[in-house]
Amino acid sequence: MNPSMRRRLAPSALFLLAAPAVAAAQAQRGATSVPDGPLVRQALEYAARTEPQTIEDQVALCQIEAPPFKEARRAQEYRARMRALGLVNTRIDSEGNAIGELPGSDPRASSVLISGHLDTVFPEGTDVRVRREGTVLHGPGIGDDCRGLAVVLAVARTMRESGLRPRGTVYFVGTVGEEGAGNLRGVRHLLQNELKGKVGYFLSVDGAGYDITKDAVASHRYRVSYAGPGGHSYGAFGMPNPIHALGRAIAKVSELQVPSSPKVTFNVGVVGGGTSVNSIADRASMDVDMRSQDQAALRALDERFQAAIRAALAEENARWRSPVKLTLHVDTIGIRPGGGQPESAAIVQAGLQAARALGVTSRTTASSTDANVPISLGIPAVTIDGGGSGRGAHSLQESYDTRDSHKGTQWALLYILTLAGVR
Repeated sequence: MNPSMRRRLAPSALFLLAAPAVAAAQAQRGATSVPDGPLVRQALEYAARTEPQTIEDQVALCQIEAPPFKEARRAQEYRARMRALGLVNTRIDSEGNAIGELPGSDPRASSVLISGHLDTVFPEGTDVRVRREGTVLHGPGIGDDCRGLAVVLAVARTMRESGLRPRGTVYFVGTVGEEGAGNLRGVRHLLQNELKGKVGYFLSVDGAGYDITKDAVASHRYRVSYAGPGGHSYGAFGMPNPIHALGRAIAKVSELQVPSSPKVTFNVGVVGGGTSVNSIADRASMDVDMRSQDQAALRALDERFQAAIRAALAEENARWRSPVKLTLHVDTIGIRPGGGQPESAAIVQAGLQAARALGVTSRTTASSTDANVPISLGIPAVTIDGGGSGRGAHSLQESYDTRDSHKGTQWALLYILTLAGVR
């Protein structure tokens, strides 16, 4: 803390600034204390005043392609920006995550990791230029998750420039592999290797709005393929057809019954196979996604799904009097762990109380995000929105409205200060 600022703080303000350091010890009781005082208020004002820079970061990062498994260019730029802000030990780890640190003043205090994800759902070659219309930004990935990346940088900039010294170390991270087939590879590596045992609280910033994702929706994802020799549609007619088997499987999957509580979902999202209209395909495949917050319900659905795709194989092979038989291949393309936390948990209450302190209404929700992994490992974790409002996530028409977006930046800052404590 700047000595001159310390002299201006009243004893009561100093007490309020120190109070969040006990948050980790009070986690079982769900107790939290939002910091207050002149220094914190000055930091919040700084965050609002420099929101135009946060928006510029959001746009600049979004105009760097970061397709699945090809996030390296954006990661290098992110690391450079963290280094320019004065973070220490900035690096790209072996999985591709960009990491920077702001050391805490008390080694006994809980550390906090705040992250945004670097990757997008869009393939290489997508036009990622951002277009502005008044307060609205248009561009693929502008909200999910260029907004989160920008807010993480803004929190670092504000803490450095305002002289706030956290009691616990704060890790600032841009993760890889949050979307789709990335299967949370970035955060898995962080918590199982790079920062194993070092993270007290985990906070991901992802998208627009002011919600808190406190519960992790688990998912099972498979690529199901039926294969055979294939042949001419007329000359080889009478042999089992991989595409027909796939059709049988899709029909069976579509008829599966699932409960609404706990919510369980399934989806055939991608299909492929065949070479021409007059050829029996040698292979046909589908990508399937199943989700639920309830692990037991998800496992039960998975068992019925596995039975359905095997029944489709048996029926297609039995349909034809042919020595040719199809084979079934099932590849796992993503298993995301799930879990939940009570609303009384310290990390959840910290966010709700920080939002109230800023006059913002926040709700708790369930979703599948980077927070899934720490939640499954028993690390208190949430994913929060980055303020403002957005539309069309995961589409080329995605947009982000920057009106009052500074409140999202302030919220993330106050959230971190509440968890890490302030000297």
